[in-house]
Amino acid sequence: MVTIERIAQFVATQAAGDHSGHDLAHIHRVVNLSDYLVGFYPDVDQTVVLAAAWTHDVLDEKLVSDSAQLQQLRQALTACYHAAGLSSDQVTAVYAIIDHMSYAKNLRNHWTLTLAGQLVQDADRLDAIGAVGIGRAFYYGASTGAPMFDPALPPRENLDHTAYRQVTPVINHFYEKLFRLGDLMNTPEAKRIAQERTAVMRQFVAEFKAEWQFGASQDN
Repeated sequence: MVTIERIAQFVATQAAGDHSGHDLAHIHRVVNLSDYLVGFYPDVDQTVVLAAAWTHDVLDEKLVSDSAQLQQLRQALTACYHAAGLSSDQVTAVYAIIDHMSYAKNLRNHWTLTLAGQLVQDADRLDAIGAVGIGRAFYYGASTGAPMFDPALPPRENLDHTAYRQVTPVINHFYEKLFRLGDLMNTPEAKRIAQERTAVMRQFVAEFKAEWQFGASQDN
């Protein structure tokens, strides 16, 4: 019998103390969104979806940069999957998702995910946009020392993996990634939700820039 709670406990320990917006609250939202989306596809292995949703950030390069630590975490995660009751095929399926679903890894090489992987990818991307996405963007930016905005630095185009990881103003991140996610959603329901959340972000960025420029005009 599969015990997802065992995986959840492992992740809770790993995510404790995160201050980058990839904390346990983010993971819970991705799990809930994944659980919602998989309801539209009853033939998809729900265990694979939920296991991937819970663990999608455990091996994230943004959070774990040391190669030795990454290898140890991968071994511990594999042991956790098996201890939770996942079969070898399910573990392989989960790794195929979490190893290839990130935005950065798809900038130059678009990975073809299974439907289970597409659902988790959609859920993770949905949590990057909308009102919560706005908060997470500034939260992560602060953790890297990124400025909120610099009108002298326009958003960049055609980013590769290295350029994407460079620290740039938070507002630029909306143009370089967040506004684009709606068109990259895999499933109709995720596209619908993304459209609503993208509208929220566009309204916010427009208001942010208007207020920023107003303040600048008063200083001149």
